[in-house]
Amino acid sequence: QVQLVESGGGLVQPGGSLRLSCAPSTSIFSINAALWYRQTPGKEREWVAAFTSGGATNYRDSVKGRFTISRDNAKDIVYLQMTSLRPEDTAVYYCNLQIRKNYGSRKVDYWGQGTQVTVSS
Repeated sequence: QVQLVESGGGLVQPGGSLRLSCAPSTSIFSINAALWYRQTPGKEREWVAAFTSGGATNYRDSVKGRFTISRDNAKDIVYLQMTSLRPEDTAVYYCNLQIRKNYGSRKVDYWGQGTQVTVSS
């Protein structure tokens, strides 16, 4: 069973930066696609950034130019670099990876446990 381990959240002042990480708990064959979502109390989870199977990256408008999604293929780690953080970025951030556990196995979606990001002075 693959679990995703997230880290990097915390408290930061407006204008600050954080880098979130997401990695499988066991060895895998490949990460096909990677997404980051966020959620605040009382609201639906919203998509933030994506790294597609074709290698393209996409971002929701409110984070374009401030957030960067990337991946370390050698280490199977996906990152979300967040800069120029704003109070409205405060949320629990979740990673969602589409993984092939072994060569030839089907792609399966996994979710991280979430990490809290709080932007406040």
